[in-house]
Amino acid sequence: MVSFSSRERWIMLVASAWLVTGLQLDAYAHATTPELETFWTPWHAVLYSGIAASGLTLVWLLRSRLPNIPTYATVIALPNALRVPLLGMAFLLVGGGIDTLWHNIFGIEQGLEIFVSPSHEFIILGMVLVAVGPALMTTSDRLSFADGTLVTISALLTVLPLHIYSLHANLLGTIFFGDGENPVRIYSTDAQIMHGFLFTTVLLLLPIILIGRRWRLPIGVPSLLVGLPAIAMHLMFLEGEPWWLPLTVAFGAVGVELVARVLGPVLPLSPGQAWVLLGLVAPPLVWGALLVVADLEIGVGWNVHIVSGLLTYTALTGIGTVLIARNVRPPSSPAPAETSPASVAAQ
Repeated sequence: MVSFSSRERWIMLVASAWLVTGLQLDAYAHATTPELETFWTPWHAVLYSGIAASGLTLVWLLRSRLPNIPTYATVIALPNALRVPLLGMAFLLVGGGIDTLWHNIFGIEQGLEIFVSPSHEFIILGMVLVAVGPALMTTSDRLSFADGTLVTISALLTVLPLHIYSLHANLLGTIFFGDGENPVRIYSTDAQIMHGFLFTTVLLLLPIILIGRRWRLPIGVPSLLVGLPAIAMHLMFLEGEPWWLPLTVAFGAVGVELVARVLGPVLPLSPGQAWVLLGLVAPPLVWGALLVVADLEIGVGWNVHIVSGLLTYTALTGIGTVLIARNVRPPSSPAPAETSPASVAAQ
């Protein structure tokens, strides 16, 4: 197995953070400056210098792991920890080149156009593949505090571009809980937000499940992987709005993790069953708490049919996400012992 030094992994993480920070600044600029009509902006400078920093870091990592004249066979023989970011860099370079031409020919995207632009899709995919690199480079069977910190940050940097680019289908970037129409129109903002509940459930659960499939989950990591994206989305897209939405989601995640860690060790469940139970219970608990707070703050415009069906959908989405993410392929290298979400209590 190819190993990577702590220095190599942290430098790759810094480059990934530079890259994703550029995306966050650019997204914030588009959200707060709708009249933006130029490609040459400071936030684009951060974004594209982040692409350059990530590319140079990959070259540095590859220099001792490829022959002087690399071939297709030697590149394919690289570990996934390098092949995946390398593929991401290819998407970034292609997407960045297309983005420059696209803006010069067709102008700057506005509104929904931002989230369906072909060049943006390449850039986001590239970011995700590059940002996951530091986590893939971590090969230890048990996460130390430093390794756990690196893996958690890498997971956050991987999922944040997906949250940002799915703003049109993400619950965390808007405050809307029905306008009180009865019956609710099928094609409506209400329906869009309901799909947002499901898509956001998948995005929040995936990094938790994938880290938990490979290692024992350090205490607090699930809460951070839910709470920090909620806070970041609020900062970028809900500036000036009350903070009850991201804080409810963050504290809801803390509550669910606390219950899981207390009850998990005493429940007679296998690790697989424990994860399925988590997928079944966690989403409706967190979203249910959010609906209660939303009703107190601004009022929820949906009746019992909509609310109960929506929470049932989120539970089924949670189960499906767990089953697919844990079973789509085996872990690259097994952990010392199969663990449930709450099995870190003895650490």
